[in-house]
Amino acid sequence: MVIGLLIAIFLLVSVSAYCSASETSMMALNRYRLKHLVKQKNASAKRCHRLLKRPDRLLGAILIGNTFASILASALATILATHFFGDMGVALSTVLLTIFILIFGEILPKTYAALHSEGVAFSLSFTLTWLLRILYPVVLAFNGLVNGILKLFGIDVEHSTHLYALSHEELHSVVSDSQQLSAYRSMLLGVLELEKAVIEDVMIPRNKVIGIDISANLDDILKLLQHSPYSKLPVYREEIDNLLGILPLRKLLHLLNQGVITKKALLSLLVDPYFVPNTTSLRRQLQQFQEKGHEMAMVVNEYGEIEGLITLEDIIEEIAGEFTRINQPSTHAAIRRSPDGSVMVRGDLSIRDINRELHLSLPTHGPKTLNGLILEHLGDLPTPNTAITIHGCPLEIIEVEDNAVTQAKILPRPEISYSEE
Repeated sequence: MVIGLLIAIFLLVSVSAYCSASETSMMALNRYRLKHLVKQKNASAKRCHRLLKRPDRLLGAILIGNTFASILASALATILATHFFGDMGVALSTVLLTIFILIFGEILPKTYAALHSEGVAFSLSFTLTWLLRILYPVVLAFNGLVNGILKLFGIDVEHSTHLYALSHEELHSVVSDSQQLSAYRSMLLGVLELEKAVIEDVMIPRNKVIGIDISANLDDILKLLQHSPYSKLPVYREEIDNLLGILPLRKLLHLLNQGVITKKALLSLLVDPYFVPNTTSLRRQLQQFQEKGHEMAMVVNEYGEIEGLITLEDIIEEIAGEFTRINQPSTHAAIRRSPDGSVMVRGDLSIRDINRELHLSLPTHGPKTLNGLILEHLGDLPTPNTAITIHGCPLEIIEVEDNAVTQAKILPRPEISYSEE
């Protein structure tokens, strides 16, 4: 009899451990990985997915089994302890069995299941399915009572969604923290950040737009065409606000074959410009480029004035990183690191590029270039050797030309030392 009771108690504690491991592993499963494995036709994943469609019923079956096993084990242990120790056996069995179940029926299996949730859940999914079928009438009765109580608090279990959609910020955090996506992390983050950035953040400003002034000397125009790194150029008269159209350079081939290029011939090749507002998000603009078949657009402000130019390549660079352009300095060339930890930066470089390259957090909601940020911060044109701190970042003005900061040095942040008293 004693051996039989001991075996029964051991089996009941094992059932309790099984239920504890099942509960923890099933609830700890990565629902998005599970959905992926279901698409891969993994049998265990399909069983787990079916079970988790109604977690209230799954938890009901597990908790009924766990509670039944724990109470029955306690009753058998009390009988066994009373047989050997009399009335003192009740208290003794309660203490010893509580410790035993807590360690081997709860903490140990739940810890292991939390660390190996997928393997445990998949291996137990078959027996869990049968456990739910066997206990289904009892589970249905208890769940009906519980769900009725929850409805009093405005909670509808039957129509709740268990695979919650990730928000933009949550998805950004998942990608940032993922170790398995290290090779693609920067591009994925670039895609996610397209929604935050607008055209004004990445466009080529009007003072840097390379275009053809049709009123200029024809020889100068031909030199520009010969050395242009771009496939399309805006054509204007005297200033870019007097835009005449866009010249696709590939259309010049038949003129080159004829050996004669005139201003009139150039004007005949122009296509209508494509205008976009400067506040359009990069994600939306990328979509518009795809829908309309354009690769370049002129950027205008709220007054219809041309502020600059944006190309498909500018947006792709936000995703994949910078490409090398002929005769155009790259971000890397505009940032020069020194052995002392300081960094020399061109004033016309965009703050977004500086933040991305140097892992800084300079504000981007105002001015778009380092020069603009410095001028806004000081409220006046600085002189060389002026030292300032912007958003915790120490800078030194190195060179000022034509009413603009052309070179600045980003200094290493001072180390904070602590002295022991």
